[in-house]
Amino acid sequence: MTQLTNDKRPILYFAATGHGFGHAVRISSVADAILKLRPDSLLIMVTTAPRWLLESYISGDFIYRPLAFDVGVIQSDSFQMDKAATLDKIQEIYEKRQALMAAEINFIKTNRVDLILADIPPLMAPIAQLAGVPCYMMSNFGWDFIYDAWGQDWQGIVNWIKDCYEQCDRLFRLPMAEPMNAFNSITDVGLTGGNPRYNIDEIKDKFDLTASLEKTVLLTFGGLGLQQIPYQNLAQFSDWQFITFDRNAPNLDNIIKITDSFYRPVDFMPLCSRVISKPGFSTFAETMRLDIPIVSLVRNDFAEAALLLEGIKNYADHQIVETNSFFEGSWDFLKQDPNPPQIGKVLPKDGAEVIAKGILDGVNF
Repeated sequence: MTQLTNDKRPILYFAATGHGFGHAVRISSVADAILKLRPDSLLIMVTTAPRWLLESYISGDFIYRPLAFDVGVIQSDSFQMDKAATLDKIQEIYEKRQALMAAEINFIKTNRVDLILADIPPLMAPIAQLAGVPCYMMSNFGWDFIYDAWGQDWQGIVNWIKDCYEQCDRLFRLPMAEPMNAFNSITDVGLTGGNPRYNIDEIKDKFDLTASLEKTVLLTFGGLGLQQIPYQNLAQFSDWQFITFDRNAPNLDNIIKITDSFYRPVDFMPLCSRVISKPGFSTFAETMRLDIPIVSLVRNDFAEAALLLEGIKNYADHQIVETNSFFEGSWDFLKQDPNPPQIGKVLPKDGAEVIAKGILDGVNF
């Protein structure tokens, strides 16, 4: 295999779980922070998340390697999970792990990778060990935590994942986290995320955003979206404007559809008085970094959701809406003021920069 470059600059390998967009977003925010500190760094981005998403967060060049070393959860949208298909796929990865590992170990050695950062495929830790490079990870949860809640059929996989995580050299634990006890070395860090890149007045003009900030709302439900958003409720808010990245949204006078992939939800957040979302770390983190109120749906079958909802209760202006009120109600929650944080807006907002510095310190460049 042809070597990508020489070893006179940091060669960093970033691996992200590819289901949805959240893991790719937060690891890409770290990748971008690396380039700001060391512009000569060579970044290898390893994920099945789309390249355009990575490009919207990373300001420089990178090598895109669309491979998956875990599955996350197989979902048809942000709420509908297929646990049986997920288990089948994980077991397939487990059975093929030796071949998967051998090929990637060869790639890592051939291209003289200095360090691996993973969010949060378990297999990357043993791959790194066998390749002879450090493996750092970043997350607010491990997949053992998610799968352990799903019953006895998952226990063999859960134990294997814990064994993998124990081989990780260092975990950067994000806010709103579970204990992550499988990791031996943990550094707590702040919120990660991108920063808005466009002039507010220019965006207002381009998209004809004429409503006041108080009556402008962003609807964003992650990379998988929602299948049945009740857009008919927006008819009773005719003097409001709702921004959505849902290409299938109806053409209503008070809906602004964003279809250009170089725009991100965070670019529109400063124009809004609220962000309506499902529980998702990256959306919550970017919203909290900008001190914008969050309206979140409830999710009862994914263990991370309880951590995130507790997080916005403690650290953000927030409203928590039951799913039946969202899908079947009249959205009266928009006529109510958000609740203040129980603890305060005290979470550090420099997580990406702290992780980036830790990575560069770890490779001794």
